[in-house]
Amino acid sequence: MEHTVTEISILSLIPFVLMLLSIAIFPLFWNHFWEKNRNKLYVAIILSIPVIIYLFVNGFSHQLIHTMVFDYVPFLILLGALFTITGGIFLTGDIEAKPSINTLFLAIGAVLASIMGTTGAAMLLIRPIIQTNKERTFKVHTILFFIGIVANCGGLLTPLGDPPLFMMYLRGAPFTWFFNLAPEWFVTNALLLIIYYFVDVYYHKKEPASAIFRDETNIRPIKIQGKRNFIFLVGVVLAVAFVNEQYFSFININPYFKFVREAAIFLMAYLSMQFTPKLLRTSNNFTWGPIEEVAYLFLGIFVTMVPALLYLEVNAKNLGVQSVNQFYYYTGLLSSFLDNTPTAVTFHSLALGLGINTGNLVAGIPEVLLKAISTGAVFFGAMTYIGNGPNFMVKAVAEENNIKMPHFFAYMFKFSLIVLLPIFILIQLLFI
Repeated sequence: MEHTVTEISILSLIPFVLMLLSIAIFPLFWNHFWEKNRNKLYVAIILSIPVIIYLFVNGFSHQLIHTMVFDYVPFLILLGALFTITGGIFLTGDIEAKPSINTLFLAIGAVLASIMGTTGAAMLLIRPIIQTNKERTFKVHTILFFIGIVANCGGLLTPLGDPPLFMMYLRGAPFTWFFNLAPEWFVTNALLLIIYYFVDVYYHKKEPASAIFRDETNIRPIKIQGKRNFIFLVGVVLAVAFVNEQYFSFININPYFKFVREAAIFLMAYLSMQFTPKLLRTSNNFTWGPIEEVAYLFLGIFVTMVPALLYLEVNAKNLGVQSVNQFYYYTGLLSSFLDNTPTAVTFHSLALGLGINTGNLVAGIPEVLLKAISTGAVFFGAMTYIGNGPNFMVKAVAEENNIKMPHFFAYMFKFSLIVLLPIFILIQLLFI
């Protein structure tokens, strides 16, 4: 994003606000309309058209093209590849749903989330953990903690883990820099796992004797099919980590040479499609619907957020957001009720606009601010169903399996405000 912009109308931000409100409100009040991906695309196009006209008329076409080519395309290719590859890994089995087993499931998910992304890890593990707990009466709490750990907090350690981090990576944060967030990752997930264990012990003791008997007698060992997809997954990790300017100097010659990385990632997804039996994906209930939804929604988000990013860079110093704690909590607040990816990008632009050029800079902003933005976006994405993409996907799969999940506000009152928020405040006190 160039920094020669001197003025941009605040009215140009309205489509961005409407786009985010659509994502938040339509599923609650007009779910039948919103569940069709075609309608999401219509909304995205309708809100994008006035922004495109405004940007071209006022000489901001470069910023729009840069955002779509160098942000949206790599973002979609990475998520699409992770979705495709993990969709070819099929876990089956039904082991005893003891608190220790369930806690181990979630702990594995916390690690996998940073390796294959929160979406990939969540979609890989949600059905096996539901199958494992199907004989139990009390299982809603397990799904809630699954959303908190696997679909969100586990994805903090690499740019692959959560889309906000990948956007920071595209803006210049080194792949290995995110390992510096290991203390926040460890403490948060360890506390969630400990709390979950004792909650599950409590509910396990309340289980009827008949449910425990069925759980102990209906045992099938865990079986993994489509193992070669782990090779392609490693290929994606290596492409993101090493196919960049740091290791291949020729990429600096032309910005479009960066797409060598995207070509390598796309190749891994293509190989996954070629070498995974179609029957296996069918067994995994694999469809292109979820990634279509991401493509359409983020088309609208990435177009409409360009004026917002420009506005923030120009007016950052007048908005009063300057301290590290403010960046953490404001990023977290917006990540809770909007999508955490555009929120992270927005606050990164806000930090750029402050014009701080001293100290240790990462991705063009002070390291402490990047740390606050990254942790705030990833962690607080778990605060509501709409904070991060996998949250709704996990909820939908659970409800398909006749698990009655709490509604939007009940999720907050019964789980995120009483379990997650105190931990996130503690993280700020300890590390931010």
